[in-house]
Amino acid sequence: MAIAVTPPRGMRDFLPADKAVRERSLGIIRESFRAHGFDEIETPVMEDSARLHSGLGGDNEKLAFAVLKRGLSPADVAVAAENEDLLSLADLGLRFDLTVPLARFYATHRAALSPVFRSIQIAPVWRAERPQKGRYRQFMQCDIDIIGEAGALAEIELITATAETLDKLGLTGCSIRINDRRILSALLAHWGVAIELTERALIVIDKLDKIGVDGVATELHSLGIDAPDLAALLTELGTGGWSLGDSAPAWLDPAAFSDLTALRAALPGVDLVFDPTLVRGMGYYTGTIFEISHPDLSYSLGGGGRYDGMIGRFLGTDVPACGFSIGFERIVDLLHTDAASAEQAVVLVYDKDADPASLVALKRDLVATGLRVSLERRTKNLKALLDRAGDAGYGRFAFVTAATGSAADLEFKALGA
Repeated sequence: MAIAVTPPRGMRDFLPADKAVRERSLGIIRESFRAHGFDEIETPVMEDSARLHSGLGGDNEKLAFAVLKRGLSPADVAVAAENEDLLSLADLGLRFDLTVPLARFYATHRAALSPVFRSIQIAPVWRAERPQKGRYRQFMQCDIDIIGEAGALAEIELITATAETLDKLGLTGCSIRINDRRILSALLAHWGVAIELTERALIVIDKLDKIGVDGVATELHSLGIDAPDLAALLTELGTGGWSLGDSAPAWLDPAAFSDLTALRAALPGVDLVFDPTLVRGMGYYTGTIFEISHPDLSYSLGGGGRYDGMIGRFLGTDVPACGFSIGFERIVDLLHTDAASAEQAVVLVYDKDADPASLVALKRDLVATGLRVSLERRTKNLKALLDRAGDAGYGRFAFVTAATGSAADLEFKALGA
């Protein structure tokens, strides 16, 4: 019986060409963030199960992969299953995001870090998602966070660095939708929503772009929430613009909106769009929240916000914090092999009787000039060989013959020409 050779569902292998695009993109992201004064850290792929299920991760806690304790007996499993407490069998879990590990990291190393700490984390995370386009069970996150800065400087730095990084990746047409959890809280209070229904109501509002105003109103009604005319309310709040200004409804604290207006004024080169229905699913957000949107896509390309209460869970003292995460897996699908890199990658096609020492010497000389060099033995199906090389990111090729004495004798041609 044949053994399955496909990767686990929701996880992927990457061919050389795909891996090259990913690494080039990660390099651009990393260097762009570093240019803005962020420093890279690394945290373990696993955290204590209790920490991952402490109420900080919202619905993502339900998607966490658990790691079973060592030495469990069948009886232990049977008892836990009977008590519907299988989570008690796990003492560790794979991280489902990079923010909870960062909060633990800061609490651990606070004395060795600057008062305002700017971090980069670029690493894989795991969620037991239902796999679909743009959603995987293992995926890369590219996070920048600022811890210790309570003012708007944190949001301004994060949005600036992220917008410039998107530009360097070659993504055009992106905008950043912003909102504030204080506006959402005021909205729900205006509707008379009970505290115990707050999170569920926010999840429904977050579906507006998928099920429309009528669908949201219907779901809210099923929760026992009789919201006012949503269409009129959204117009009043100025969806897609900044029309609210000084005419804020009586139920809304003007400070929340004025903070967003000040943020827009501080970021004249960034396309910011106020969206009062933007929620962000994580329960730890406390203030400004934001998402990256693209006109050709129905899903966001990243997001983040302020989470001032999280680190206090570990330290006992609240520390202001704000972060922005690029949705790498969604963004990398929009990128292509860099033409300049392909031009510097060459293939040397040689015959079977070529002298190995001469080939390696020739390759070494070309590598010394800054080229990426691959040796490929000539086959009957030369076109297939060259097509594979092109798919792998190589841009030029040359034949090596018995008469080839040095790199100067090579005649390079463009692959695909």
